[in-house]
Amino acid sequence: MPEIPAIAGGMPVRETLLPYSRQTIGEDDVQVVTETLRSDWLTTGPKVEEFEQAFASFVGAKEAVAVSSGTAALHGAFSALGVGNGDEVIVPAMTFAATANAAVFLNGTPVFVDSDPGTLLIDPAKVEAAITPKTKAVCCVDYAGQPCDYDGLRAVTERHGLPLVADACHAIGGSSKGKPVGSLADLSTFSFHAVKPMTTGEGGMITTNDAEAAATMRRFRNHGLTSDHRERQERGSWFYEMTDIGFNERLTDFQCALGIAQLRKVPAWTKRRQDVAHRYDAAFAEIHAITPLTVQPNVSHAYHLYVVRVNPGMLTVGRTEIFKALRAENLGVNVHYIPVHLHPFYREHFGTHPGMCPVAEAAYEQIISLPLFAGMTDADALDVIEAMKKVCSYYQR
Repeated sequence: MPEIPAIAGGMPVRETLLPYSRQTIGEDDVQVVTETLRSDWLTTGPKVEEFEQAFASFVGAKEAVAVSSGTAALHGAFSALGVGNGDEVIVPAMTFAATANAAVFLNGTPVFVDSDPGTLLIDPAKVEAAITPKTKAVCCVDYAGQPCDYDGLRAVTERHGLPLVADACHAIGGSSKGKPVGSLADLSTFSFHAVKPMTTGEGGMITTNDAEAAATMRRFRNHGLTSDHRERQERGSWFYEMTDIGFNERLTDFQCALGIAQLRKVPAWTKRRQDVAHRYDAAFAEIHAITPLTVQPNVSHAYHLYVVRVNPGMLTVGRTEIFKALRAENLGVNVHYIPVHLHPFYREHFGTHPGMCPVAEAAYEQIISLPLFAGMTDADALDVIEAMKKVCSYYQR
């Protein structure tokens, strides 16, 4: 007789909630933030440049531009590429809304492309089919932390003379064929939100080898001005000009101080998440009612998310019921994502509709993100495995 899940009256696996992700903050992180708060510079100061240089070195890029969020990173990247009224930006359907929204901010039009069925990464063949004379750029997403098929995407974008932007907000610490995420596209964007693999609370970064694009993005994050406060102070000058329209999308010095400290821990944290993911892989191979996403060869998956598909034909209930049952076991499972073209805003303003991206739409009805973060203990991981076995056994056909 299967063990009764908590949702049906049994005892939950855990007494307290295990979130799907959370930040890890050490005393060293607190110390560097405190030191910066006591310094002369809270914003536009030396920690910004220090963080940018450290991050660029970490990912193997020549330039890094710190901004206020991953969304701001996409906004700045698309602006630097000249995205404007009537331009199309190809984006995956399976992503967070910000990937597409950043094009809309600039009066561009996102063109949604479907996923590879195994990885849920954007499909290069479908990217090529979506290119039109209005296409300004292609933006891929390293969904869940797995690097995209950059060889396939590069072949398409180079054939059509288009820039490739990587939304790598899930993937710091990952690599493809030995090359770090952040060095694989013309422009790569990162998020440092609290649930991401490293955090500055809120924050983001753009990496590139294009010095001119980096200078443009630094002006863009600072109202379009030719200098910031620190630069003017060092010159003993008050004068500045606004050469372009820009925004206030700067990252503070105390956030950058936290980012510098967190960045040093990324390799160890990545390995820890990979270890937990491999433990999940081994355990879930015995549960035929769920299937983890496919991992491509020659990549190092950063595992911001661990996503499984629920196989409805093997269960008496669907994904929604499994989700609720796992929540009742005190697992903070989540769903990433509702395909962006299904959101009401895009249906109303861009005429998108169900059926446009059938692979992503079908996956959305099946996927669940399980708890996975660097601070998880082995006992936490075993709780996830036990809860999944318990729930799937109870509802198996």
